Amino acid sequence: MAPSPSSCGADRRMAMPAVALSLGKPMPRIGFGTATATLGQAEGRSGATEAILNALSAGYRHFDTAAAYNTEAALGDAVAEAVRAGTVASRDDLYITSKLWIADAHPGRVVPALQKSLQNLQMEYVDLYLIHFPVSMRPPEDDGSNVLVKENLVEMDMKGVWKEMEECHRLGLARAIGVSNFSCKKLENLLFFAKIPPAANQVEVHPYCRQNKLRAFCKVKGIQLCAYSPLGGKGAVWANNSVMDCPVLKQIACEKGKSVAQVCIRWVFEQGDCVIVKSFNEQRMRENLDIFSWELSDDDKHRISALPESRGTYDFFVHESGPYKTADDFWDGEIVAGQSTGQTAVSSNPTN
Repeated sequence: MAPSPSSCGADRRMAMPAVALSLGKPMPRIGFGTATATLGQAEGRSGATEAILNALSAGYRHFDTAAAYNTEAALGDAVAEAVRAGTVASRDDLYITSKLWIADAHPGRVVPALQKSLQNLQMEYVDLYLIHFPVSMRPPEDDGSNVLVKENLVEMDMKGVWKEMEECHRLGLARAIGVSNFSCKKLENLLFFAKIPPAANQVEVHPYCRQNKLRAFCKVKGIQLCAYSPLGGKGAVWANNSVMDCPVLKQIACEKGKSVAQVCIRWVFEQGDCVIVKSFNEQRMRENLDIFSWELSDDDKHRISALPESRGTYDFFVHESGPYKTADDFWDGEIVAGQSTGQTAVSSNPTN
């Protein structure tokens, strides 16, 4: 008899591997992302909560959110309901990541920003708190909007902001602290003055954006790479559609009897990264967890390594009056280093 979906979820919970970080508890290798174009808006909070409850039932125990996603409250509601229902014993059984938005990436605003996130989450701490992007923005006058205004972009006081990230850790509000979308050069600058080094760097990783240089740097420095958009962000306004439409990946999936999504997630997993997956379809939620009982062959990995490199250039942080004049500035020249040119699409509404 084939196992029921619920028993499959239980099996995945038992088998879910985790990786030890330099701070806090081990991070489950597969996380559930909550950033979408629609969920998190006022009318979508109940929908987001339902999706997260389904993910909890499927076996996910690592959840990724951010102040900019507007899903912290929905995640908090779902966790509280799951604890009441006995789906999880307590919040401590989960791994929760949130992120500091660029308008709050200023000395004096970091701790209050995390306190606000914790209020939304109905939690006393997050397991990991990340600087969302290596740039700041002058706070809006209403002090309540996450809208990106490119004319208001300013250089981040990285030393001052990181000092307050360290204070978040010392206060027990964040069990671990880290960064997102940081290049090797920016990480090196941060490590020069950090008393507590970042535990993780969350960046775009998929078969077309392999991040070999950054991964090698992070490994040497004891920083865990955490991958978002393992499918290229398909469905997002800035998506790289090359990934899901790739003939090579389709052929590997056919040979394995798996989906292209499973091949992508398994490939990222085999690089040693943690992976943030995003699907609010219950069947695909479970499918995205079914990547542990098989592996890619050397030939599969060779074919993937031959794909042209491309990544989201994040030129929504580029402005003539801002600290970064080009996407190449933002990535410190690493965006095309050792890479061939591929299809890239971006927008002015970042969600990762």
